Formats: sequence, C-alpha cells, structure tokens
Amino acid sequence: MNEKASQPPTIKLEPRLSGLAKSATLAINEQSQALAAQGKQIVRLGLGQSPFPVPAVMLRALQLNAHQKAYLAVQGLPELRLAVSRYIERTEGLHFTPEQVLIGPGSKELLFHLQLACDAELLLPSPSWVSYAPQARILGRDMQWLPSEPGQPDLDPDVLDRYCRQQPARPRLLVLNYPNNPSGSSPEPDRLQAIANVARKHHVMILSDEIYSGLDFDNQHISIARYYPEGTIISNGISKWAGAGGWRLGAFIFPTTLESVLRSMVTLASESFTSVSAPIQYAAIHAFNDNEELRDYLDVCRRLLKALMFWSWRILESAGAQVTRPRGGFYLLPHMEALRDKLDIQSSQALCQYLLDNTGVAALPGTAFGRAPDELCVRLACVDFDGEAALAAMRELPIGTEPDAAFLLEHCQPTVHGIQRIAACFQG
Repeated sequence: MNEKASQPPTIKLEPRLSGLAKSATLAINEQSQALAAQGKQIVRLGLGQSPFPVPAVMLRALQLNAHQKAYLAVQGLPELRLAVSRYIERTEGLHFTPEQVLIGPGSKELLFHLQLACDAELLLPSPSWVSYAPQARILGRDMQWLPSEPGQPDLDPDVLDRYCRQQPARPRLLVLNYPNNPSGSSPEPDRLQAIANVARKHHVMILSDEIYSGLDFDNQHISIARYYPEGTIISNGISKWAGAGGWRLGAFIFPTTLESVLRSMVTLASESFTSVSAPIQYAAIHAFNDNEELRDYLDVCRRLLKALMFWSWRILESAGAQVTRPRGGFYLLPHMEALRDKLDIQSSQALCQYLLDNTGVAALPGTAFGRAPDELCVRLACVDFDGEAALAAMRELPIGTEPDAAFLLEHCQPTVHGIQRIAACFQG
C-alpha cells in the first residue's frame, strides 16, 4: 500500500485569534500554582478571587435545590429576576421589573454578549479590568482608552467629552467599573453626575459594572444609573461580594429605553449558553433577597477589608509608592516610580517579574489594565488569606472594636507579609 496515500489529509485552519494571550489574571494564577507546586513560597496577590466563603444561607439553598435539573427560561428564573430587581430598588432606590433583568453565566459572559449585540465603539477609562479590551478585540470592535494621570484613576468627564466631540454621531459603549478593579477607587457623586451629563449629551450607552458594589467599605455605593437612568445598564453578580466566583452567575439590569438591546441579548443567549445552571439560580435568590444573615456577613466582610486595605495603602504610601486611597473591594494599584533607577527597572512587566523573583509576591502589571508599558505600577489583589477563619475571628472581637494591625498580622497572612515585602523594596 502506498504509505503517502494512507495518511489522512492535513486540515488547514488559521486560528483567527492566534495573537491573543490568555487572560492575565488566570495566567498569573496558574503561574503561582506552578511555582507553589515546586515548593516555592508564593504570596498570591495576582488573581482577584474573594477570600471569603459563600454565605451559609446560599449554601443551604444550593443543597436544597441540587435536584433542580430542568432548563430554565433563557432570561433567567423569574423568582431570581424579581429578587435582583428588588435588590437594586433596595440599594439604589431605582425601580425595575423582573422583565428588565437578564441572568447569565457570570457578568463577564454577559459583557461579551453585550458587545456582540451592539455595534459600538468601546470606551474604557485607563485603568480598567483586564478582559474588557480583549473581548472587543475578539469581536473586532473598535476600542479607545480614556487616559488618566497616575494615582487619579477615576474617569475625567472632560476627557470623555473631548473624545466624543471628535465624531459626535458614532455609537459608543462606555464601561465604568467601581469600586474599581484595579485601583479600589470610586467616583464621588458629583463626578458621576458630570460623567452622566456628558454621556447624555453624546448619546453614549454606559455599562455600569458594579460587581464590587456590596464591598463598598462604608456601604455607600451609588450607581451612575441614578443620574443617567435612560442610558445605563447595571451589571452585578455574586462572584465578589458573595464570594461565589465559581458559581458563575451575573445579572444585567436594563432601562426600558434599551429594551431592544435586552431582546438582542436574550436571542444571543438562546443560541449560546441557553440558561444558567438551575441549582445555582435557585440558590442565588438568597444572595439578592434581604435577610439578616447576609447583612451580617457583608458587614463583617466590609469591616475586615476596610482595615486591611487601609493598612496596606498606608504601608505602601509611607514606603514611597503613589497609591489611590481605596474605597471598596480588595485591590490596590501602587505606582512605584521611585524604584526605576534604584532597581534599573523600566516596565511594569519587569517590575512584576522582579517582585516574583525577589519577594515571592505574584502581582499583575499595570499594562494589563491599560496603563503604558513603561509606567511602573502593579495591581495587587489583597486576598491571600483564610477568609473563613478571619471572619470567625472578626466575630470574636468586642462590640465596637475594629481590627488593628496586630489582628491583621495574625489573621490576614500571607497577604500582610506580601505588602511588607513590597514596601521593603523601597528601603533595601
């Protein structure tokens, strides 16, 4: 037999996205795991996964609903959509019906479908979360970074206005995320009002990514939808403030003026993910419903995070870094320009490699969040500690007592050691 003739034909397909790298957050997590498997002591401040357990009320609901096996409605379980609409009304004072809510397998997936449904230029404040821009690239959408000065991460409405004036009629989608990943900042109400005024003037649709809203340290989160209700889609979910990232459930809440976008996304969902896992949807009702157990959980999480993030912010600032004061979540974006000449480091990627090699701290470079490659900043996710044990210790504190440095040193390791090691780079 002819050997050549017996070989199967070669299939030649050119990967359309061959130049696209893996998500930076997932890549650093895998690298950290590989180094730990080699016996190296790594402080994992790269992946932004909540350190806290899923609230017990949600776990019980998941157990009770493990038998749920039917395909649910594409738009989501009606009881869950009702709970989400009531959650937004309770926290933001904004009224929505269940018909204005779309449930998806994580807000990340819903954002992808939103960009697929809308032929619009994506506008991103710099810095912004790592996956917004790659999604636009995957879909072939135009994307524009809106610059900010180091240490001032909140979007400047004048920057937005100047850019939109260049092509006034162009459809645009602006993504705002706050409390912000990667900086932990949140715009003041007057800044949100000014951004809303510019967006309304230029007919810019806003996706307000509020996945960290429940972790606003003072529980004072304000949605820009209060100021621009007709043009804002609110995004939320259970991955951050409910510690359930692996459950993969997010929600978009649409104004009636954007019902056509909602309908398009429901159609896309019907042909892609069909519906979110039924047991997860039934359990998630208890994340959005008002109950004392969840209120207590969130109160303790916020108090602990506020103490840890303020302590980390002060340590890094006093060492010589430029760091925005955090207002929620578990991220910091220190600018470490003082290390450029000291360590002969010229890029954020090289700075991250130096930290990993010399301090054992895994972090993400600022360039992954839209900062210039030569800007020496890194994103720190202060989540490498036993969140369940830390919450238990918080509940043992006397009433009216907030966690101090001694508490953090005992209960928030190895994160605290990681922050101290980074600070030591300025002094060594």
